[in-house]
Amino acid sequence: MVTLPTGLEFTMTSTTTSARPTSLGRSLVIGIGAGVLASLVMALYAMGASWLKDTGFLTPLYHIASLVTAPDAMMTSMEAGMAGEAVRLEAGPALVGALIHMTTGAFYGVLFTVVAVRLHVGAAVLAGLGLLWGAVVFVLSAFVALPAAATVFDAGEPIRDMAEMAGWGTFLAEHLLFGVVLGLLVAAWRRGSRTVE
Repeated sequence: MVTLPTGLEFTMTSTTTSARPTSLGRSLVIGIGAGVLASLVMALYAMGASWLKDTGFLTPLYHIASLVTAPDAMMTSMEAGMAGEAVRLEAGPALVGALIHMTTGAFYGVLFTVVAVRLHVGAAVLAGLGLLWGAVVFVLSAFVALPAAATVFDAGEPIRDMAEMAGWGTFLAEHLLFGVVLGLLVAAWRRGSRTVE
């Protein structure tokens, strides 16, 4: 209690915000946002790798879109890339591929974030945990989710064998990148929210 020279008294209290858990709803929003942003970084990496291999800059988006569309855009983009045309735009399949990819990123982002926001660790540890999560997502995608999706959507080899078609090393690297970026984004949000509070 503090007494002012005027005779007024007031009580000062302090609260600790870092111990307060993040609500589930807030974790979902953070996870969706971080997952989408991390998936965009991952997509840029995949498109850059495809461009460097002369298989077309937008081919990864068309590859993902072949889950629900014919693989024609993917094949045309690959052929154009090998013929020296780096970017062949087909807006519909590109948009479909981007939406599927970002939705998947949001899903995996939420699963990571719901747990990660409750951990009392620094940014470096969250980045490391994100790297580990990226490896888990790689395994789940390559050996469970993509083969299952290929069966459910009758999408065949382009989806079932996506990791092999993209190149195992590239596929692993893009998932590890997704995880690290996801961990860093969650860490940045936590730091920002503590500063605001």
